[in-house]
Amino acid sequence: MFSNLHYEEGGNHLKQTSIFDQNENNNAPLAYRVRPQKLAEFFGQTHLLAPGKVLRELIDNDQLTSMIFWGPPGVGKTTLARIIAAQTKAHFLTFSAVTTSIKDIKSIMKDAEEAREMGERTIVFVDEIHRFNKAQQDAFLPYVEKGSIILIGATTENPSFELNSALLSRCKVFVLQELKPDELVDLLKHALNSSQGFPELAIHISQETLQEIAAFANGDGRNALNTLEMAILNGKREGKDVTVDQQTLHQLLGKKSLRYDKKGEEHYNIISALHKSMRNSDVNAAVYWLSRVIDGGEDPLYIARRLVRFASEDIGLADTNALNVAVNVFQACQFIGLPECDVHLTEAVIYLALAPKSNAAYKARLTSKKDVRSYGNLLVPLQIRNAPTKLMDDLGYGENYQYAHKSKDKLTSMETAPPEIKGHEYYEPTNQGKEARFKQRLEYIKKWHKSHDNS
Repeated sequence: MFSNLHYEEGGNHLKQTSIFDQNENNNAPLAYRVRPQKLAEFFGQTHLLAPGKVLRELIDNDQLTSMIFWGPPGVGKTTLARIIAAQTKAHFLTFSAVTTSIKDIKSIMKDAEEAREMGERTIVFVDEIHRFNKAQQDAFLPYVEKGSIILIGATTENPSFELNSALLSRCKVFVLQELKPDELVDLLKHALNSSQGFPELAIHISQETLQEIAAFANGDGRNALNTLEMAILNGKREGKDVTVDQQTLHQLLGKKSLRYDKKGEEHYNIISALHKSMRNSDVNAAVYWLSRVIDGGEDPLYIARRLVRFASEDIGLADTNALNVAVNVFQACQFIGLPECDVHLTEAVIYLALAPKSNAAYKARLTSKKDVRSYGNLLVPLQIRNAPTKLMDDLGYGENYQYAHKSKDKLTSMETAPPEIKGHEYYEPTNQGKEARFKQRLEYIKKWHKSHDNS
């Protein structure tokens, strides 16, 4: 049982108290009511906020610079910005990417410049800064550069993809991490004991139930608090006593949400994990990442296209059937679609993960590509040009052409590469799988040419 303790703020009064006026609204969601007001109440992010860490030192010494908080939902980005504003001696302004115009930005920036001339600093907080377009982001740039404002942006998206490079270069990026299960449990206990939580109730909830809520929240503190609130409101009530048991909780919990944005960074992270797991022949990891991609709602044809690419890039001629498997799965996904094609994708991933690996074909493409760029448009040797007209024949097109099928070994001494790249080798086969046969064949061809060299 968790008894609700009355919370009294010690020490100096927090500045900018209007920032936290949500605590006065008992009808607000629990996550809103128990939002931390100072660092001592903040859970998680110890890699940034533990004593001696860079961000903690900047806050404690009131030496803030413009910064970006990058992390998944519900890890405290907005809360941390508000705590900083309350703890530091600065005005605090918030912007919305949806409703703020460039004119609004410039108007408020003018006020910030005037405040700076009076020796007062202004913190500008932009939640979901990735939603600001380029023009809106550019509007902040001169004021950040001059130090007229301290910009704090919060984003769930990779700032290197979503923010202008000029603005990003003037901000320190801090990566916030998902809350650990024990941190989430501590957060839930704090909410249960907070005077802003449910002070009129005596809530009975076990440690195991709190741990289950934490596991369901998937690192999201807001999700954990919302789940706890829902469980309390639907718990068994007798007077002021409320009991939340696991049976009640299971009735409320739906499918655990997976963080997967088909256009965001996590999309590329998980696709990369799938690709590299297959490349490393880690079949179990590959199947897991495939399931993450599928259950995250990814287009099965996109997944299948990646498998087709993988078959040639990472397996190549080490298993000549790999490309057939991948292409067949792509066609199966076209015919059937989800949810049925999930098994076809799984079968292909298992095959590709366990197949022998070779990137020789991929490297051949890269090496030859460099020569194309370095040498430009090299002429096709006359001996291998077609001569469909008399003029072309008179110009020597096709002259001295040697037809390989007329030779015993189906090989000729004729040069087919431009003389500028004679001797350049692109394909270097490995001994992996079936590619060993191609290596033997290539060695035979080289020996034949050496013995039949006319030069």
